[in-house]
Amino acid sequence: MASLLLRALLTLLASMQGCLVLSSKIVGGRPAIPHSRPYIVSLQMQGNHFCGGTLIHPQFVMTAAHCVNKLPPQLMMVVAGVHDLKNPETTWQIFSIQRLYLSNYDETEKLNDIALIQLDRPANLDATVQVAPLPTQGQSLPVGTQCLAMGWGRLGTERPIPSVLQELNVTVVTFHCREHNICTLAPRQRAGICFGDSGGPLICQGVVHAVDSFIIGGCASQRFPDFFARVSLYVDWINSITRKVEEEEKKKKEEEEDRFWQASGSPVESL
Repeated sequence: MASLLLRALLTLLASMQGCLVLSSKIVGGRPAIPHSRPYIVSLQMQGNHFCGGTLIHPQFVMTAAHCVNKLPPQLMMVVAGVHDLKNPETTWQIFSIQRLYLSNYDETEKLNDIALIQLDRPANLDATVQVAPLPTQGQSLPVGTQCLAMGWGRLGTERPIPSVLQELNVTVVTFHCREHNICTLAPRQRAGICFGDSGGPLICQGVVHAVDSFIIGGCASQRFPDFFARVSLYVDWINSITRKVEEEEKKKKEEEEDRFWQASGSPVESL
């Protein structure tokens, strides 16, 4: 029964938009300097990468809603501190998923394609695992802004899948774009994001302004831009969730301390 369920889930992964089981694809990109993008994480199932994500809080990862809305959280894991997916390092930090948060995701219209993953514990922040800053609520991103897209996977449709993180310089454009998306093109080259690059960050001016969402007309077609979910529309929602969890964790810690002192007696003895 368990094997049938696993096969069904793997089939679902393969059929989901973006072909998540193929991992991410950056067409026309370049290998990133190892651990130079310490905020990106790998979402995995059965040890296989299927989407990217961004650490935005020690205990929260931001990704695309379509990456996680159909998968059982207990079968997914988040791996931070990764550069080469095929060569585990001491930098790797592996987490299970405590809870998923979606914001009225509309699969048909590809609206609100953003999700928060609450990790089972806070990440240990160091040189290889860092939090990416968010924009302000409603912050705009002017056309022509230079940004960086990134992900793991194929360098082209017919080329092998590399295991190391790839990155690509892109430019913000507005043609064919919608107001709740940020759209990009790689100028003067046939390059761009591709199937399964979903959930990864678009970094502009040092800030994670967008989450990789979808493409139209094939990878790096140049006829359509690449589409990302605009993070600045969700900052208040994100902050409300992280603050609530912080308050819950603080209350839980205080209650545990109270129970400890009640069980052990007063920490200060009377003279």
